[in-house]
Order: sequence, then C-alpha cells, then structure tokens
Amino acid sequence: MRNLKKRRRIQVIILTFIALGLSVALIGYGLRDGINYFRSPSQVFENPPDPSEVFRIGGLVEEGSIIRGGGKGVQFIVTDTNARVLVEYSGILPDLFAENQGMIGTGKYINNIFQASEILAKHDESYMPKEVVEILKEQGVFQPSGE
Repeated sequence: MRNLKKRRRIQVIILTFIALGLSVALIGYGLRDGINYFRSPSQVFENPPDPSEVFRIGGLVEEGSIIRGGGKGVQFIVTDTNARVLVEYSGILPDLFAENQGMIGTGKYINNIFQASEILAKHDESYMPKEVVEILKEQGVFQPSGE
C-alpha cells in the first residue's frame, strides 16, 4: 500500500513538471515575435544586424534631416551623437515627433537603411526613452531638462 502511494506521488510530480515545461515552451513560442532588442545608432553602425532581425533603434532625430516624401513616407536620420542611421518610415508620424527630440523605432536594417514599421516619440518636453538616456549618459552628452 505504501509503495502505491509513493508511486502515485512520483507520477503526479513528473506530470506536473511535464505540464510546466510544456507551458513554458508554449509561452516562449507565442512571445518569440514580440521580443525586440534595443540598439543605439553606434551599435548598429559597429555591428550591423541581420536583415531579417526585427529590433528597436533609438536616439535623437537629427536637425534638418526630415525629408517628407509623397503620401505618407518620410526619411530622417537618427543619431546618438557618435553615429547616424538613415530611417525610412511609411505611415503617419506621432504628433510629437520633431527634430532634436528622442524617438524609438521598430523595424529592420536593410541595405544600410533602417526600415521602420513603428515610430514612437517623446511624451512631453522632458520625456526621453530610458535606453536613449542611458546611451547619451555613457557618451557624456545627456543633460536633464532644467539645466
């Protein structure tokens, strides 16, 4: 009788671990397209990603670099003050998108052009994406608002 109870407990534990492993695998499979790595323009310039890789790039929109094409297309340069990356975007830009402001774009780097599928802009005068602030601080060029 004791042996049977022990065997049942072991079976339940094994089944629990199998179910847990299967759950983690299914969650990972479902989220694989939603995970995007962040890169600065310097990182993209130094080590260009594979053209099939979707990632996020962030920095400041370079002054005088915004070129609006016919329709909804736009080109601009994003910089972290060390490197510059040309960005192409077909869509409607956020209302707060402007030169010398922080932005983050999601897309692919193909033929030395970042082809964005989404552009995010600052929220107010003092907002800048956390990743952009960290990179600008590393380079010694970040100045918080109010200074």
